[in-house]
Amino acid sequence: MLLYPVYPLLFAESGLSTAEISSLFVIWSVTSFTVEIPSGVWADMFSRRKLVVIGPLLTAVGYGLWTFLPSYPAFAAGFMLWGAGGALSSGALEALVYEGLDRVGAAGSYARLIGRSHAIGTTAALVATAFAAPVTAVGGYHALGVASVATQVLCALAGLSLPESRAPAEREEGYFTVLRAGLRETRRSPAAGRAILLIIVLMGVGSLDEYVPLLAAATGIGAAAVPLLVFLASAGVPLGGWFAGRGTRWTAPALVLGAACLAAGAVSGHPAGLAVVGIAYGVFQWATANAEARLQDAITDGVRATVTSIAGFGSEVLAVLAFAAFALGSAWSGPGPLYALAAVPYLLIAATLRRARGGRT
Repeated sequence: MLLYPVYPLLFAESGLSTAEISSLFVIWSVTSFTVEIPSGVWADMFSRRKLVVIGPLLTAVGYGLWTFLPSYPAFAAGFMLWGAGGALSSGALEALVYEGLDRVGAAGSYARLIGRSHAIGTTAALVATAFAAPVTAVGGYHALGVASVATQVLCALAGLSLPESRAPAEREEGYFTVLRAGLRETRRSPAAGRAILLIIVLMGVGSLDEYVPLLAAATGIGAAAVPLLVFLASAGVPLGGWFAGRGTRWTAPALVLGAACLAAGAVSGHPAGLAVVGIAYGVFQWATANAEARLQDAITDGVRATVTSIAGFGSEVLAVLAFAAFALGSAWSGPGPLYALAAVPYLLIAATLRRARGGRT
């Protein structure tokens, strides 16, 4: 998605304030958590693969609106489509992958596989981020938008290639029957509950990475160089994903390290500080992939997408609160200090993990 490193700048150059941009992020998250749990139940009832295909197509339409009708209503509609598309495919994709591995007796490799797939995806995003600077210079936001629509169409085509092995008889339960079963699953398993809590904090607070372009711009560099700093801030993510499944007993101290890097890099006010922020995001990606694997190990296949979507729902609720707090804080402070405050929830969850299990997840 070539638009990713600069779309907050697109919004700003279209006349939107930081508070208005934050309201768009809230719309995005509200849409996501509204659709999240129903989409998980639908995935468990019907076809997980179909939702994986439909999701990117909705997102592509949203990017098209941004590209050809840049205005607040179009940005809002685009985020609604992106939120719905992401919710449709998120839990369905994780469940589909784990289901396929489990059928061939390889469920134990889920953390490594999903972590490395995220790493490869992030690497591709980093390459796109690097290309965003010259593409912006040559073709502007219009070229970035067209390329972003094309990538989502390719994602939908890739989804068609994924195997789905469940028999139709496994999908005949009613909506509320599946939903209740998923809720029971989260209550009966302490391991699932801990994994859900960790995912909610990591992904919910991590949603503030949408403001990284604004953090980069606050260092005083020109708009054309912003994608390069976003690239720098994102460079640690693929490394974190690549090492997923290893050293999970160090989750609590690693989160403390990540929180310290996030705060220090953000308040530095220097372009090099974005590299330190990148270390933090690498740690958070590693911890998220490990938590997702623990959750999949702790639940059953019949409600796998439903429970995964419950974690996604909680993440989006926290994301809305984070966006609202950032918008409120922007009236008194720049993005650097606000990012530093975002380190606090990571410290709290690290302390909770240490108390609960002696620093182990």
